[in-house]
Amino acid sequence: MARKKRSRTGIIITIAVFVLLTLLAVGWFMANRGPDVVLVSTEPVAKRTIVQTVNAIGRLQPEFMVKVSSEASGEIMFLGVRDGDTVHRGQVLVRIQPDLAETQLQQSSAAAEASRLSINAAKAEVDRTEADFKRISDLYKKDYATREEYDRAKSANESAIARYSQSKAAYDQARGALRQTQTMAGRTTIVSPMDGVVTALTVERGEKVVGTATMQGTEIMRISDLNTMNAWVDVDENDVALLSVGDTARVTVDALKDTVYKGIVYEISHSPKTTGSGTQEEVVNFQVRIRILNPDSRMRPGMSVSVDMETETRSNVLAVPIQAVTVRQNTSANEDDWRVSDRSTASKKKDRNKPNTIVWVSNGSTVAERAIETGISDQGFIEILSGLKENEQVVTSPFAAVTKLLAPGSKIKVESSADRKSRFDRLRKGHD
Repeated sequence: MARKKRSRTGIIITIAVFVLLTLLAVGWFMANRGPDVVLVSTEPVAKRTIVQTVNAIGRLQPEFMVKVSSEASGEIMFLGVRDGDTVHRGQVLVRIQPDLAETQLQQSSAAAEASRLSINAAKAEVDRTEADFKRISDLYKKDYATREEYDRAKSANESAIARYSQSKAAYDQARGALRQTQTMAGRTTIVSPMDGVVTALTVERGEKVVGTATMQGTEIMRISDLNTMNAWVDVDENDVALLSVGDTARVTVDALKDTVYKGIVYEISHSPKTTGSGTQEEVVNFQVRIRILNPDSRMRPGMSVSVDMETETRSNVLAVPIQAVTVRQNTSANEDDWRVSDRSTASKKKDRNKPNTIVWVSNGSTVAERAIETGISDQGFIEILSGLKENEQVVTSPFAAVTKLLAPGSKIKVESSADRKSRFDRLRKGHD
């Protein structure tokens, strides 16, 4: 029995010693293990030409576009063009059935004649009342007529004179309406106001149109001068301040992707275009117009365009890839210490709390944090104003390493773009 107890005690001691040795080994490994190595890609700081651009989308519009409407109402009895036809100034486009205009002309003529005859009647009345007033006036002077008869005759004469003047004014008005009707009757034939192309046709022969004489008339067609084409784009309020009249632009037409057209900014609107006003989706844009310097005959008004406007160019400046730049909060040990002498101004405190713009500079095995000052940027690179020298290596990827994983002194392993692509391909095949 005692032998069995000694055997069990030995087993327990052996297990305890094994566990203790295991824990000591794990502790030693954890204590002596170096920091994790981060796989990164780097690129050298190099001199480049940086072209800052503002991108916007919009539509093509011709330099001149005229909306053609009829001043006379009626049925279209002749339509001489189709959509897309080329027209010349003075060419007959449309004829409106003149029967309605002729009827209005007859009515206006009759009204003018009636006004003329009413003048004659009014003149005769003036002559009669004037004679009566003269006779009563003579009798009143000789005391053969009463004061009441005198006043009545005078009032009748003055009323007749007023009606005569009113008749002449009505006649002038009727003659004006007659001239207007005559003009309208002569405008049932519509001619082209300019040389151009019919870019919109909204009516067909036999349709009735409403004239512009008394209300908003029917738009019959649009004629555009396609020799000069412009791109009208909407630019965000944060970007429009970067633009100036005269900036060059590259215009891409969605329907004509085989060509990039040259353009120049010739107008920047001062009136905002606001959508979603009063909501979280409120957007404020400003319209910018770009004249295309090498227009294409295939261009049509309304085609969608994408425009890159070059706002500033700087040549032979130090630059790094945009993805290499990140920000870190300035955590100065004394920034909230009341003993710091420069806490007297709010502006200095604001500057201390402003995040630092940094890059990670590599020496091949570790990285160091480097504060930098940046300038303009294009779609791939950003200008370095201070903080870096040419040919220094900066970490460009992966994004998680640049923004989160790296710290001053972190160990790295530089991986070439080809090696990274090969590793991703292997991982992708493994998942497949």
